[in-house]
Formats: sequence, structure tokens, C-alpha cells
Amino acid sequence: MRIFVTGGSGLLGNTILRRLNETSHSAAYMVRSETDSHVFEGIDAKAFQGDLNDRESIENAAKWADVVIHSAGLIHLGWKRLDESMRVNAEGTRNVVDACLKHDCRLLYVGTVNTLAVASRETVADESTPLEHAGGQIECSYVVSKRAGVAEVQRGIESGLQAVLLHPGFMLGPWDWKPSSGRMMLEVGRGWKPISPRGGCSVCDVRDVADGIIAAIDTQVANGRSFVLAGHNETYYRLWTEMAKRFGQLRPIMPAGPLQRLVAAKGGDLLSKLTRHEPDINSAAVAMSSQYHWYSSARAQTELGYQIRPMHETLDDAADWIRNRFF
Repeated sequence: MRIFVTGGSGLLGNTILRRLNETSHSAAYMVRSETDSHVFEGIDAKAFQGDLNDRESIENAAKWADVVIHSAGLIHLGWKRLDESMRVNAEGTRNVVDACLKHDCRLLYVGTVNTLAVASRETVADESTPLEHAGGQIECSYVVSKRAGVAEVQRGIESGLQAVLLHPGFMLGPWDWKPSSGRMMLEVGRGWKPISPRGGCSVCDVRDVADGIIAAIDTQVANGRSFVLAGHNETYYRLWTEMAKRFGQLRPIMPAGPLQRLVAAKGGDLLSKLTRHEPDINSAAVAMSSQYHWYSSARAQTELGYQIRPMHETLDDAADWIRNRFF
């Protein structure tokens, strides 16, 4: 089959393209003119010039393709940049959905567990957990815009679109060029971080996620089916401890308590007002990192053959990539 991948320069999209090269499928990706060519070195795939807001380019790619894997997106964990987030995550998805409908392409939409329910310290969540569970997601720009993207896919399904929705957890691994989720590991590796976030996340290997998405190309599942592609449910304290170990840094002393969280949230929001630039540490990000984003991937394991490798392998390979590229 001919597979068109959006977001080819990102961690997941780039990994999908590399894993597709190990299959019999033909691959293509969309690239903006300013993207460094070395990001695609070693990838045998056709390139389309454009971006998510270029409807003509997306339609040309959809016309070529049998299946579209829509992995492009903007991640900003904060209250600002909502318009920009909506433009990419909602309007961009609308353009992809419309192109797939026009040219009869099957869509594999890459969402995020942040559009689903959250877990608690005692429980994990899955595709069927009520959205209000454990207080619900923090309605920041990322969550709001990605849920709007899901709504666009559902609109397309109602109009005849064949689609599957895939929701990754916290992905780490090689080929994180920018980096994206690897920024956490980069910051922990650069210097001692005495206080870790309070909550937890589901750590997964981007190569496993890519393989799970590729498996959905040929697997017959109900139209509109959603799958969690998560991994090891860990506290940030333990995750940061393991990250620090790989860079020769001291482990955190403790998870953030109420006072530390309040200071970080208020300080980040104040800095945002003064500079008109929202920092990574802000009240939305602090609130999100205090939740437990723990998930079960049982449905994907059963229906897609999704596999979760040992966490130490993921952390070792991600640390090697960060160290060799950014240190």
C-alpha cells in the first residue's frame, strides 16, 4: 500500500517512516521548505512540499495514498497559544479528513491519551473510562485543540470516512530531532533537579508506538475504533531518577509538595504576564504533571498485537540519542 505520513520531522512521524521502510509499503511524507534535510536521511520515501494548512498539497498527497497516517500536531502544555494550537490540531486535521473523504483514503489518526480520561494513584484508565474520572484532564490549549481534532475525525466518520484513532502515551526513543518529549530527559540530564513533578505518566517506546500504528494498516477493526498505545505506568519521581542515573546526575530529593507546586504555578504565570511568553513551567503544566496519566493498552495488545518493550531499553536508547545529539 501507499502510506502518506504527516508530521514526518517529528519524533513519531519520523520513526513511522523509518519503520515503514522495513515493510513492503511505499511511504511519503509532507515537508516544509525550512526543514533540515538530514532529518530524512536514510528514509526511502516520496516528499510532498507543504503543511497542514495547505489544502492543495494535502489533497495531492491523499490522491497518491491509500492510507494517511496523521501524526502531525502542536504540543503546548499551557493556557496560551490556543489559536495556534487550534489551527494545527483542529483545522489541520479538518483538512486531512476532508482530503481523505475526497480521495477515499483510510485515516489513521494519531491523538493522545490527553484527550481521554485520567487515572488515579490507585487505578489506570483506558478507552472506555469516563472523561470526568479523577477530576478529568486539565483544559489547556493542547487538550482542547486535540479534542477538537478528534471531533473532526468523528465528523468525517459520520460522512463515510474509514478511520482508526490511536492514542500514544509519553513517548521516548531515538529520532527525536527537536527534541519533543525528549526535552524532559534533556533537562534532567543537563543538571540536578532536586524536585520532581508529583504525578505520573505512561512511558512508551516510540518504536513500539510506530509499530502499533503500522499494524493498524492491515488489521481489520471496527470503523472509528480507538486504541491506547501506552506503556509502563511510572511516577515522575521514579522516571526522573532513572533519567538522572543515565547522565550521572543525582536523583531528585522528593516529588513536589503543595508549596512547591503553588510557587512554580504562580511564578510561571507571572513570568508569562511579564514577558508575554508562556514558559514550560506554568499553572497548566504543573496541574497536568500532578495527575496520574496511567493507562492500559490491553485493547491494542489484543487487537493490534501491540508490544511494550522493557523500560530500561527505551531509556537507554533515548539517553544515547540525547547525549550524542545535544551534549
